[in-house]
Amino acid sequence: MRVLVTGASGFVGRAVVAELIGRGQTVLAASRRGEAVAGAQGMKLDVTDPAAVLRVFGEANPEAVVHLVGIIQEAGEQTFERVHFEGTRNVLAATPRTARYVQMSALGAREDSGSRYSSTKGRAERLVRESGLSSTIFRPSLIFGPGDDFFGRVLRELVSTGPVVPQIGDGQFPFRPVSVEDVARAFAGALSLPEAVGQTYDLTGPEEFTFRQLLEMELAALGKKKPIVPVPLALMNLAVPAMQILPKPPITRDQYAMLKEGNTAPNEPARTVFGLPMLRLQDELPRIVGKA
Repeated sequence: MRVLVTGASGFVGRAVVAELIGRGQTVLAASRRGEAVAGAQGMKLDVTDPAAVLRVFGEANPEAVVHLVGIIQEAGEQTFERVHFEGTRNVLAATPRTARYVQMSALGAREDSGSRYSSTKGRAERLVRESGLSSTIFRPSLIFGPGDDFFGRVLRELVSTGPVVPQIGDGQFPFRPVSVEDVARAFAGALSLPEAVGQTYDLTGPEEFTFRQLLEMELAALGKKKPIVPVPLALMNLAVPAMQILPKPPITRDQYAMLKEGNTAPNEPARTVFGLPMLRLQDELPRIVGKA
């Protein structure tokens, strides 16, 4: 099968491309820079440019499309609206009507979310369902693995920067992180399973953790011992907006909104349908933070 993967050079994209190649698929790796990924042919693609999307898809003539493009922080013209919603609309319009289509959404995606990230992901899901394509939608939780942004950067900086570790509120927000290997296996597996057509799957890991437990695990993986100090939500509600004046704020408004909501769901039926190994966060964290 000839598979075009958008966002192929990203953290999840590289894992998905490698998994597809390992299954014998012919992969076209589309990204803004157009570099080759894991041996797959690179194609330059900006999903926010409708004409460019039509041209690239016309050249590629894919039998399947795996749409992974997404951002976790807005920058200039790269807004959640343009990338998640308009980008998905452009990709759907260019996808051959006979092609298999798989969409990367996010756990907690819904149109009425207070997070622009989650609301644009939810609106993009609606476009996919209304497209008439043979589609599957995946909603991953926090994704972990070497090179991830949350455990490898955001949480690492949070526990490493000061003499104490700030904890948002009571720290009881629940999360069920999933490994990038499990995510890649699910995306690749969906292309060959007729029963996955028309389905939306939550992708979560084998265990649920509170935010407090994630902080403790990150500290342990880094070999650090520091006190964890709760920061009242009322104070965080003032501090987070003030942080946005920084060139790279430690936490964005949308990340803060999503953290307060938590990010968890059962790992069935995806675990069984796609035969996922369910790697454990605590086993992988030392490798993620460079201590293994």
